[in-house]
Amino acid sequence: MNKLLRNAGFTGMMLLASFGTYAQTAAAKETVPQGWHLLDKQNDGYYGIGVEKAYKELLKGRKSNTVIVAVIDSGIDTLHEDLKPILWKNAKEIPGNGIDDDGNGYIDDVHGWNFIGGKDGRNVKEDSYEAARVYHNLKLKFGSTEGKDTSAWASDPEYAMWQKVRGNIEGSGKESQMQVAFLKNAYSNFKKSDEVMKTAMGKQQYTGADLEKYEATTDEAKKARQTLLGIMKGNDMMDMTVDKFLEEFGNYLSGEEKKAEASNKAPRDYRGEIVKDNYADFNDRYYGNNDIMANTPFHGTHVSGIIGAKRGNNLGIDGVADNVRIMTIRAVPDGDEHDKDIALAIRYAVDNGARVINMSFGKSFSPEKFWVDDAVRYAESKGVLLVHAAGNDAKNVDVEDNFPNPNINVTKSRASNFITVGASGDPKSGGITASFSNYGKDQVDVFAPGVKIYSTIPGGNTYGNAQGTSMASPVVAGVAALILQYYPQLTGQQVKEIIEKSAVQPDIKVKTPGKGGEVELSELSRTGGLVNAYEAIKLADSMYGKSKSLPKSTMKSGKKQ
Repeated sequence: MNKLLRNAGFTGMMLLASFGTYAQTAAAKETVPQGWHLLDKQNDGYYGIGVEKAYKELLKGRKSNTVIVAVIDSGIDTLHEDLKPILWKNAKEIPGNGIDDDGNGYIDDVHGWNFIGGKDGRNVKEDSYEAARVYHNLKLKFGSTEGKDTSAWASDPEYAMWQKVRGNIEGSGKESQMQVAFLKNAYSNFKKSDEVMKTAMGKQQYTGADLEKYEATTDEAKKARQTLLGIMKGNDMMDMTVDKFLEEFGNYLSGEEKKAEASNKAPRDYRGEIVKDNYADFNDRYYGNNDIMANTPFHGTHVSGIIGAKRGNNLGIDGVADNVRIMTIRAVPDGDEHDKDIALAIRYAVDNGARVINMSFGKSFSPEKFWVDDAVRYAESKGVLLVHAAGNDAKNVDVEDNFPNPNINVTKSRASNFITVGASGDPKSGGITASFSNYGKDQVDVFAPGVKIYSTIPGGNTYGNAQGTSMASPVVAGVAALILQYYPQLTGQQVKEIIEKSAVQPDIKVKTPGKGGEVELSELSRTGGLVNAYEAIKLADSMYGKSKSLPKSTMKSGKKQ
């Protein structure tokens, strides 16, 4: 599935819900200001993280240390005005000389590394889905077992995975075909409406915001405007051009078609055709290239801006943390990431000095989880914090898998350096819990803003909204970096403790995503809290700081906001 739409919680069902008129959509949602996630409930009236309040009241005049945050994602716009000043630079590498100056095995890794690129300069853009890859791999081993005694495989983890993936692929065939038919029809309608609007407006490029301002004069133009505005407004894509939206929607449709035919056709090896490593050999790790922008930088650019877009420069937005360097590691294609790439990306980040690693991606199957688990344990041994998006399927991840996760199979233990983040919003934007967010009383640690988040987008120094747990995760990664800026002696485990203990309970009940009904947030996450930078800094100071000027922490786990 296309990462932009997938990580924004964009599904066929959401499309159905978005087919209402613009008037209906507007009535259903009030507005929140750009950057609402940085604001404070008490002072500003929004359920943000209170970081602006922290800068004004707790951090003003204090010196900070630079913190490296690794972003494992789809790539980054290295030319963006708000990101260029905060890109990590490998001081031991001489740019462009074609030599591995620092001897780490990666040539010219000046700002990071691309694990889904080829040595010939080509890059993986789209890829298949892990469920389809697992299904066809295991079908060779278990597919002809009907009518046979399978008791010998009762304790075989691969057989358990086969049973699960078979139900996933074969059981959803009719539903997938129906969704594809719906999406094809929707895509055709959008394309036709776009042609009408280009003619009516007399321009070949226009955004959702342009569409909203335009007053149509003919019935045909009114209908076309209504169709496009409803979908773009309903999915907070008003800053995107309609051409870009249609491109992303076409990619999304292509992915859904692949899913629908997964049971009958083995997926193409997109990655293998370009990367050309021996995937089965984890020691074959020095592959890829240094093109970290590549051809899919939207998602990683948006995520990076949330964490650390240059503050105070009067451009676009301010990131959560004001003294970070973003190390970009490209390992996430349009489709499902591969376990080997993720494991090596984590290790690369740790070895090159990252204190926090943001992981705004996920999937339902992880056939080489042991590689990723080893990398998580490696990061744990070095005190590096991993921050992961909970996912956007409105499902309970206590009972349905979302990988990677902190559950280490070989030791039957839970990693102490891993935070899983659900997406929150504001009552003015639909509710405290995002309708698409995964949740779990055991597996999701905290919630953080992930609805209508304004950040950097690639091309021409532009900005726009996106939503998803993909946006909530970097909010938490930014808070973690902010803590480490002022308390560099802390380990990732200690930062995790501070973030979780300082999370605040909302003062109202919340809806269970995908189900409705009002519950306490503690029914949907371990802490029952929303991440709060102001309280986190106060708690860090009371636990580890020496300053006498800060207000005494009032934080107790479960404090109401």
